Amino acid sequence: MAPATETVEIEGHIIDSLILAKVMDLVLAAGADYEVQSVDIGKTNRDVSRARIKISAPSDEVLGPLLSQLQAQGANRVVQGDAELVAADTDGVLPAGFYATTNLPTWVRVDGRWVSVVNPEMDCAIVVRPGPSGDGLERVRTVPMHRVRAGDPVVVGNDGVRVEAPERPRGAGPFEFMTSEVSSEKPKAVVVAEVAERVRREKARPGGGPDQKARPGGGVLAVCGPAVIHTGAGPDLARLVREGWIDILFAGNGFAAHDIEANVMGTSLGVSMGAGVPADGGRANHLRVINEVRRYGSIASAVEAGYVDGGVMYECVRRDVPFVLAGSPRDDGPLPDVYRDVVEAADAMRYLVPGVSVALMLASTLHAIATGNLLPAGVETFCVDINQAVVTKLADRGSHQALGIVTDVGLFVSQLAGQLGGPAG
Repeated sequence: MAPATETVEIEGHIIDSLILAKVMDLVLAAGADYEVQSVDIGKTNRDVSRARIKISAPSDEVLGPLLSQLQAQGANRVVQGDAELVAADTDGVLPAGFYATTNLPTWVRVDGRWVSVVNPEMDCAIVVRPGPSGDGLERVRTVPMHRVRAGDPVVVGNDGVRVEAPERPRGAGPFEFMTSEVSSEKPKAVVVAEVAERVRREKARPGGGPDQKARPGGGVLAVCGPAVIHTGAGPDLARLVREGWIDILFAGNGFAAHDIEANVMGTSLGVSMGAGVPADGGRANHLRVINEVRRYGSIASAVEAGYVDGGVMYECVRRDVPFVLAGSPRDDGPLPDVYRDVVEAADAMRYLVPGVSVALMLASTLHAIATGNLLPAGVETFCVDINQAVVTKLADRGSHQALGIVTDVGLFVSQLAGQLGGPAG
């Protein structure tokens, strides 16, 4: 096998974000070598840094996959031509060798021009179509595999694609001093206050919301697991919805079922919310409320009829806050509002994501990872869980912007509601 070489460039806050070090580690781990040809380090927090690195690999078979890994860190090849476009020949099937996207800002070179991708999303393909005005300007979008149609021109290979290096928060707040994606040894009150400030700032920002209607500020998304209810945080989360701090809610059948169980039966998974002990016959309480909501036909109908008169789902219905409940094979019931088709659930979530500027992942693993795949890297994402493995997993799956906060979700939500302390806006 003949050795192969390529020169890449990386630009951004690559020193303090440890991106340059990560790039070097990836090169060595792949059995390749590097030579730093030039480096220009910014002098202030606002200045970007640049590095040009020559990569030497034992073969093209080693170099190709390595370049894909480096590009996910924002390291782009110096010399690039136009992107290769290959038409899909079957609905829902991508051409072999298709470019798999990250959630980072991305550009595609078409006819010698770099065109930005409209909707960065992880694990999709890129389709290039003529613009609607017919002025010769292309429209470049990420498209999930099942949405590709025969004839769609799909980007193949890495040539002609550039991504922007991920960034970490900058400034003097507690997150800016974090040297890892996970905060396990920070004063939690300070961290919660900082999250509250980020939420407050985004809500005060002018602009549209996730449903494209005029909203007083940016969209705040909550992704919730059943532990939010089990730990007693339901009333505080309901308050955040009622006071306008939460604009969208993603969850599963378990969260909604236990929220309704807590408000109708006073238990969560059969455990008394007041006494903290198992209630007599409580094991089946969540089944009984699911059954009754199914009788009404929907959560909204159960609210309208007065069967559900409090809780997170009640406030979502009353405040017209959109929610997506995505199902899983282990769901009891499920509630009639639950999407049983996971592709339809992902599409429903995808529809609501535009306009989201802050995401709160609250004690949820699978739904948090699914949501992280949909969010552009520019969305501030906070993952709260008592288990550090959960919060690191989100970042490991490609959501580089995610900041993990290791703490009890019940205490976190209670303190967050206390910090925000009143109606949004």
